[in-house]
Amino acid sequence: MIRCVRIWTGSDGNSTFEEGHIALPRGERGDALSHVLGAASISFRETGPGGAFGAHDAPARQLVLTLSGTLEFRTAAGATFLIRPGDVLLADDTRGSGHSWRLVDDQPWRRAYVIVGPDVADLFTKGDHLDRADH
Repeated sequence: MIRCVRIWTGSDGNSTFEEGHIALPRGERGDALSHVLGAASISFRETGPGGAFGAHDAPARQLVLTLSGTLEFRTAAGATFLIRPGDVLLADDTRGSGHSWRLVDDQPWRRAYVIVGPDVADLFTKGDHLDRADH
């Protein structure tokens, strides 16, 4: 399983999140596979160690694939979660109070942004995420 955190705008206008995983219901040749998902674009970005970004909304519904760096995300209500290399963030808080983040290790945050449509929700499964000692 691939750990995924979904963040979205609740009915109160504030960002909220839940942990889960990317559903991998199919398989062939010993692999577990997700359903195919259409994407509008993909881009890559790097932020140096110590980077941070104040409260903001996601500019579009997107998957954020973390390649390096460990981050703490925070909602306006003060709830936090960590994203580590290999984790996926499903960012769907495109309005409201938004979220902030800061790097918490000495690595750059290298990531890919994949702009997706509403069918991305089909990939996310709440709970039962990969049990790793560092999560």
